[in-house]
Amino acid sequence: MTAAEPTRRMPRAQRREQILNAATRAFARSGYAGTGLDDVAAEAGISHVILYRHFDSKAALYRTVLERACERLSDATGTDDFGDDAIPALLRAASADPDGFRLLFRHAAREPDFREFVDLITTASAEIAQKNLARLIPAGPWLDWASRLIPTLTTEAVIAWLDAGRPDPGQAADRIHRSVHGVIDAAQPVPARRQDPPSG
Repeated sequence: MTAAEPTRRMPRAQRREQILNAATRAFARSGYAGTGLDDVAAEAGISHVILYRHFDSKAALYRTVLERACERLSDATGTDDFGDDAIPALLRAASADPDGFRLLFRHAAREPDFREFVDLITTASAEIAQKNLARLIPAGPWLDWASRLIPTLTTEAVIAWLDAGRPDPGQAADRIHRSVHGVIDAAQPVPARRQDPPSG
């Protein structure tokens, strides 16, 4: 779009989505500090005037982008179960919105003003994991360990999968699932070693 070209009029809700999509791409590419509203306007192909009609600051825009990414993730994965479909659902959500996924779990974690999004997800995920893992791991510090580690392992595995170009999508969930079961196995009580009688 050149300066001489008028911006096409769009319904307000549709324009807002256009801006949020552009902002998600721009923020995921350069992070919060490295992205200005100029960059978002250019990404969306709109003027500053139009952008400011919807968002009066970069912080407000970034917060809305993160809120939308959270909502999409919750809608795709549910909020209270780590059943057989949990990892495939997480992969589908990340594939549908890879920039939003990276913003939540990579960029927002590094921004003190927006860390709350990651902290809320981390706390809720650990609580859900503990509830589900209590059937498999005895109560105690190793259950707590696994409940904290598995959600982090899973999201990092999904980001690494995205970064690797989404290889072998039909088997990706199974590979991540096996990693999760490695943690579950590692959290099991270690049987006491049997003392062999002295030879004699």
